[in-house]
Amino acid sequence: MSRKAPFHPGEYVETTINGKPALAFIPPVLTPAPPVINLQAIQRIQEEATLALGGLDYLAVGLPNPVLFTYMYVRKEALLSSQIEGTQSSLSELLLFEHGDAPGGGSDVREVSNYVKAMEHGWECLQEQGRLPLSLRLIKEIHEKLLADGRGGKMLPGEFRRNQNWIGDSRSGNPEYVPPPPGRVMELMADLEKFLHEKDSGIPRLLKAGIVHLQFESIHPFLDGNGRLGRLLIPFLLYSWGILKQPLLLYISLYFKGHRQRYYELLQQVRKQGDWGPWLEFFLQGIAEVSRQATETARKLQELFETDRQRIDKELGQAAASALALHEIAKQQLIFSVPEAAAKTGRSLPTIRNAVERLQNMDILRETTGKRRYRRFLYSKYMKIMEEGTEALDH
Repeated sequence: MSRKAPFHPGEYVETTINGKPALAFIPPVLTPAPPVINLQAIQRIQEEATLALGGLDYLAVGLPNPVLFTYMYVRKEALLSSQIEGTQSSLSELLLFEHGDAPGGGSDVREVSNYVKAMEHGWECLQEQGRLPLSLRLIKEIHEKLLADGRGGKMLPGEFRRNQNWIGDSRSGNPEYVPPPPGRVMELMADLEKFLHEKDSGIPRLLKAGIVHLQFESIHPFLDGNGRLGRLLIPFLLYSWGILKQPLLLYISLYFKGHRQRYYELLQQVRKQGDWGPWLEFFLQGIAEVSRQATETARKLQELFETDRQRIDKELGQAAASALALHEIAKQQLIFSVPEAAAKTGRSLPTIRNAVERLQNMDILRETTGKRRYRRFLYSKYMKIMEEGTEALDH
C-alpha cells in the first residue's frame, strides 16, 4: 500500500522498523524528467562556483609537484568526512598509523585510513577508465574499500542493503528519515546511474553533481557508509565530467562539517517540499567556498616551502645540501624517520641525523614520539596549515 505525499513529487510507502510501522520515502526518479530548477535564480552563485573551481584547477595544474599537495589533501578530506560520522581521530594520528607507529590503531583511525584507501581506489579507477562517469560497479568497489575492516566491516561492504535502514532514533517511533525499502534500492540506483551518463538533461554539471549527491543520500543504498561515500562522489563526479583535473583537492566535507544543521535541513526540504533551489544554492556556495579555501591552503604551503628553503640555504652554508634534501622528504611525507629519509635521499644515517638536528634547531622539524629510539619527525608548520578546520566535532 502506498500514498502520495502532499505537495511533493516523491512517494511514501509503508515499511517497518524494529517491528514498528513507518513510512519510507521513495525519491522521484531523475530520468527522463529531472527536477524542475530555476536556473536563472542561481546563475550568479553558479558562476561564482565555476570561477572558484577554475582557480583551484589552474593551481593544481601549475603546481611544481601536485603529489606533494594531493597526499595531504586526500588525508584531510578523509579525516573531515569521517569526523562528520563521529570519529575522533586527528591528522597526526592518521599519519602515524599509516607509517606503522600505531599498528593496532583505534577503530576511528582505521576508518579514516579506509577512507583514504577508498578515495585512492576510485581515483585510480577513474584514471584507468579514461574519465568515464562513475558506475554502480565502481561505487560498490569504493564502498567495499571504505568498510573493509572498520566498524562497518559486517555491514555488507560493497553490497546494496537487503534490510530497511533509517536515520535517527528509531526507539522514539519517529526517526528523522527512512530511506526506500530494500526492494526499491536497485531500481533507484540504476536510474541514478543512467542520470550520471545522461548528456541531454540541460542541467549544468555543477548542479547535476548536487542533484546526484542528494539523490544518493535519499536512496541510502548501503547499510553503512552512505554519508562518507555520498560526499566522496562529488569530487569524483567533477573529475569524471572533466570539470576538475585533480579530483582530490576539494574539501567539500569541510563545508558540510561547518554547516551540518543547515545541510540536513535542506536535504529534508527537498524530500518534503520538492524545492531544489535552496539546496542547490547551498551546494554551489559550498563548492565556491571550499575551492577558495583549498586554493588559499595551497598558496600558504607554497609560501612556507619557499621561505624555509631560502632560510636553509642562507643559514646552513655548506650543510645546506643535505638539509634541503631532507626538506624535500618532509614536504612529501610530513612525518618520517631518519632511516626512511636516509633511504629516500641516498645519504648516510649520520648525515641525515645531523640535518634533522639542524632543522629542529630552526623550528622546521619537531620530534613527535618522545622516545629515544624509533623516533619520527614532523614538518610542524606544514601540519599546522593542514590541520585548519579539522578540530573534532562535539556530537
